[in-house]
Amino acid sequence: MLRFFRRRTAQDAPHEVDDVAADARAKAAEFWRRWDELLPRVAAALGEGAPQQLDAELAAAVTALHPDLAFSLEQGGRTPYALVVSGQADPRVRPYTDAWLAAAPTGDALFEYHDAVPPVPDPTQVVVNLAGERWPLADVRVFAQVDEAEGVVDVAVYHPGFAAVEPAARSALTFLPLDAALGERLAADRLGRVETAEREPQGAIGLLEFRELVRGVGAADRPDDAG
Repeated sequence: MLRFFRRRTAQDAPHEVDDVAADARAKAAEFWRRWDELLPRVAAALGEGAPQQLDAELAAAVTALHPDLAFSLEQGGRTPYALVVSGQADPRVRPYTDAWLAAAPTGDALFEYHDAVPPVPDPTQVVVNLAGERWPLADVRVFAQVDEAEGVVDVAVYHPGFAAVEPAARSALTFLPLDAALGERLAADRLGRVETAEREPQGAIGLLEFRELVRGVGAADRPDDAG
């Protein structure tokens, strides 16, 4: 199973860029107005361990920002919670996530805000619940081949549980470890071909070693990609 991440496309005409930027700023301002109204109820739902109570309203607010955006409520790194609004590496919607993040509140003690899913501090400590089973990411092994000319890394991902799950679950278990290790943005920037391996490839490495390898690819051009 192969998947290719989106690549950056050619720039739009200048007047189109200006129009999009203005639209993005206006919609970002409206999102944060709605967020201020929702925040007390979001905080209460999180305190009750039932964030899904606000899923529909949050989804509506994010869709109004742009229909191709996704969101999630995560554990924060510096604060208890993080709101992630992501274009999933689609350059068409980047102006909207840029405007959204630029207008985000500062000094918030409850939430931090990200425009891409950040890396997990230690992905080997993560256990994914999927298809009714628990899958420790510590068991994931990755074969990585650096394409120096393109500045990307082609990978084959292996988990010993692959043989026991359906293709959809196998696909999820292929990409979840990569996003956990790298974060969404670095994964989109630096991963080329991604393949599911049915057997552990010779020379495969763990997720932490893999993260360091990928961070070293083109690092001089990305001083703050470490996440």
